[in-house]
Amino acid sequence: MFRRTRSLGHLLVAGLATISLVFLSACGSGDEKSVHFTAAGDIGLGEGALTVLDTIADLEPDFNIALGDFPYEPDADQEFCDMVTGKLGSDFPYQLIAGNHESDGLDGDINKLAQCLPNRLPGLQGEYAKQWFVDVPQEDPLVRIILISPGIRFPDGKLDYSKGSERWRWTESAIDGARSSNIPWTVVGMHTPCYSMGRYDCDAGQSLTNMLISKKVDLVLNGHEHLYQRTHQLGLSDDCASVTAKEVKKKCVVDTGDSMTQGKGTVFVTSGIGGREPREINRDDPEAPYFASWSAGNHNLTLGTLEVKATSTRMDVKLVPAAGYTFSDSFSIHK
Repeated sequence: MFRRTRSLGHLLVAGLATISLVFLSACGSGDEKSVHFTAAGDIGLGEGALTVLDTIADLEPDFNIALGDFPYEPDADQEFCDMVTGKLGSDFPYQLIAGNHESDGLDGDINKLAQCLPNRLPGLQGEYAKQWFVDVPQEDPLVRIILISPGIRFPDGKLDYSKGSERWRWTESAIDGARSSNIPWTVVGMHTPCYSMGRYDCDAGQSLTNMLISKKVDLVLNGHEHLYQRTHQLGLSDDCASVTAKEVKKKCVVDTGDSMTQGKGTVFVTSGIGGREPREINRDDPEAPYFASWSAGNHNLTLGTLEVKATSTRMDVKLVPAAGYTFSDSFSIHK
């Protein structure tokens, strides 16, 4: 059974998160608004999950994006929810998107998990835990968060995100709507990655992934692979009509630095280090030249969470290791 001991700082997380969603936090000099959130997937019920939840609590974010694969056990949904709320508070916005382990009800049930960890962000549109978006904060938003489920099998089959499908058009419209509303930043999250140095192929779909790049989504978040990996900024041009999995095109890498300019391309980050034991990474993978940083069971082993802070002009992204680990990574995107 999980630990229930919390510090005073942990007990304040839920209240601080609720307040920050309304008033936001000061960032830098003056009263510049900011949004602060964390993101990690592939969690489980073990000591690793508890340690990562402690890390999230210490960071005191406005909300967390849980990138799929939660209890990894049948009939353990309430135990998972109790573990999360025991660490972060019952009102903390621990926002879900389904992973393959609980989508079909075999190693968890996404419907039950969505009941005990419900949406707590105002203004959410879509079907929570499967396909949804929300603007944060609700008034004069800085970030649109879009969560989708390509490559995930539900009891009635996989959701169709093929080119031109209803869910493709929904995703495209959510991205375009952020642009037309002049929301500074667009973040898309899903359980399955496309580009990876791990064990999986492009379960997210090559066409959908290239659509995200063509729309110049700022940041794409994934889980599924039990590791951390972050690409360079990837972009399309006359010299790069598409970014292809398993076949590196150097012209598609538009920035290899850690300080990037918005509008040039998209950064993909897999944060599958929320608690489960990390797997090995293949440093000789044909896609390796797309990647700027990585951590796995055989290289810079770590568990932890991604931390994102955004103002109207800058997005800072950092891998924060859990207690007992040291590997970190960080980059920024600015206007």
